[in-house]
Amino acid sequence: MHIKPFEELTIQDNFMFQKVMRNKRICKATIERLLDIQIKDITYLEEEKSLHMNPDSKGIRLDVYVNDVDGTVFNVEMQTTKNMEELVKRVRYYQSIIDLHNIEKGQDYTELNDTYVIFICTFPLFSDNLHKYTFKNICLENYNIELNDGTTKLFLSTKGTEDDISKPLQCLLDYVDGKTSSDDLVTEMDSVVDKVKHSKEWRLEYMTLEMELRRQRKEGNAEGKAEVVLGMLEDKLSLEMIAKYTKLTIEQIKEIGKAHSLI
Repeated sequence: MHIKPFEELTIQDNFMFQKVMRNKRICKATIERLLDIQIKDITYLEEEKSLHMNPDSKGIRLDVYVNDVDGTVFNVEMQTTKNMEELVKRVRYYQSIIDLHNIEKGQDYTELNDTYVIFICTFPLFSDNLHKYTFKNICLENYNIELNDGTTKLFLSTKGTEDDISKPLQCLLDYVDGKTSSDDLVTEMDSVVDKVKHSKEWRLEYMTLEMELRRQRKEGNAEGKAEVVLGMLEDKLSLEMIAKYTKLTIEQIKEIGKAHSLI
């Protein structure tokens, strides 16, 4: 399994997107721009970032999960793999888990918060050329009648070609697509991206997360762990630090390093 080098991470990558969105000002401004609304303030739902219907069910790990002062919940996800059938069903699943989690906290149905599930996609959507697709539940027999259940699903495409969005939103989507801009929000986001790339702590965290992903996918395949060790050795990390994060002994690390002429 290919692991993208830390230096090559962009805002499209979940790890980087999450770090940038940890800047509260950027996160708030991004949501406002995506939805063309104004928000007084946001709160990170830290303890609720990983949600499960029950201990045995498939959980979800959310990129951005916040609410505003009115209790409205915003979930924002970065999507780079095109599988429309899986994508639309995943939006449905995310919505249901967020709602059920609120119910689990003792809320009555009538107290369910309004929710926005937002997917920023780096590919064309729905065989169309729009940048923005907003979905609400409406009556098929009379399009003027909305269900008003408080749920909104929003898909955004960086590959849209129509003139259907504001210039600020266009600048944001262009940045996700790899284009530069002098837009204030984009400039601030890019500054945080640069800061993340120069952080030793976040580099280690990225390597650790990728190693765990490799462990889960390959069930502890020794070759996968060795690749992570080699990357850490190439980055001149100490043997003690590598041992801490890989759970290998220093002797095992030395053996891997010597086999590849890194020690």
